[in-house]
Amino acid sequence: MTGSPSSAGVSTALLTDRYELTMVTAALADGTASRQCVFELFARRLPDGRRYGVVAGTGRLLESIRRFRFGEQELAALSGVVDSATLDWLADYRFSGDVDGYPEGELYFPGSPILTVTGTFADAVMLETLALSIMNHDSAVASAAARMVTAAAGRPIIEMGSRRTHEAAAVAAARAAYLAGFSATSNMESERRHGIPTAGTAAHAWVLLHDDELSAFTSQVKALGPETTLLVDTYDIRRGVELAVEAAGTGLGAIRIDSGDLGELARQARDQLDALGATNTKIVLSGDLDEYAIASLRAEPVDSYGVGTSVVTGSGAPTAGMVYKLVEVDGRPVAKRSAAKESRGGRKSALRRYKPTGTAIEEVVHLAATPPTAGPHDRVVPIPMIRGGEQLDGLPTLEESREHLRAALVSVPWEGLKLSRGEPAIPTVLEGTR
Repeated sequence: MTGSPSSAGVSTALLTDRYELTMVTAALADGTASRQCVFELFARRLPDGRRYGVVAGTGRLLESIRRFRFGEQELAALSGVVDSATLDWLADYRFSGDVDGYPEGELYFPGSPILTVTGTFADAVMLETLALSIMNHDSAVASAAARMVTAAAGRPIIEMGSRRTHEAAAVAAARAAYLAGFSATSNMESERRHGIPTAGTAAHAWVLLHDDELSAFTSQVKALGPETTLLVDTYDIRRGVELAVEAAGTGLGAIRIDSGDLGELARQARDQLDALGATNTKIVLSGDLDEYAIASLRAEPVDSYGVGTSVVTGSGAPTAGMVYKLVEVDGRPVAKRSAAKESRGGRKSALRRYKPTGTAIEEVVHLAATPPTAGPHDRVVPIPMIRGGEQLDGLPTLEESREHLRAALVSVPWEGLKLSRGEPAIPTVLEGTR
């Protein structure tokens, strides 16, 4: 048996839907399993009110494809689900095709060919659920996080949503938010797994544990130093600020306010801190913030934000709405013609056109075999990622993807960064597709 999970890490092979196995079983039986196919992952439209999407999860997907192997435990779980011929095929399965796609941190628009998977039907269809679950989740989080970063206008944002989502999703969400420009996360597993900086202070339980607020603050300062962040809104905020400075001195690192009229409270706290001599003490705001709340606080004396529920749930759009469709069989374009769920046949690529100033103009989606003429400032968006089942060297790191997104957002026309409803930031032009 080849490709056992014991040599490749924990298997991801059962992170799939049964209908993938149903199709493979039937395709192996009728001989169509080996037909050469092209599948594309794309979004027909952006979530309501969004003007761009952010590609995230690609790195996680590539690693998951590497571990998509059926070992003894996985095969045992499928005994009775598929026939013996399919079990034998799965025992030797490893993806041996090609993958091209938009790099992480790239912007996408309706119809963008975000991921192109080429291989036999059986090889490529097995990856459908895995690809969609990772890309839909991570891209939704990153798209929401990017809007928050824009709204924050340079002020740091800490991702702190672990308690508001599934424990595994929390790690993926922290990675996607960091990719989108968040400065840190509260999630410790994401630091171990992805090297993301972590940050955290204390909960109201810490203050309630002690007999009085000053005791809680004094203990925290003694343990962590005066540069710590003290949570001041357990009781009376004004009194909390006073006691925080009493406990830590004027060198107190920061205070955090987690409830109430955050803008008004930030102004009052800033005035009070300055009057007490703590002019360098920062103000951190948290408490059900999203991109709209952050934008409304732009004029207030805020130094950073903590965001939880809204970012890990995509701020109202928990999925990116991506689909994975067969577009080519043995070199012949195929397409679904349902009026509500139409797809366009043929393997595609995309060219993004720019003004000489670097501002993006349009996304040109075209048949890969007939690329349009590129201008001096235009750029082919997809890059090769896997060839013959092997991941290519030199793919962008998480830090490089983070910087790529920062530059991509700079290229968006200013109106495309608005939080108000509107058309996509740049139009998608379809050339030669059908």
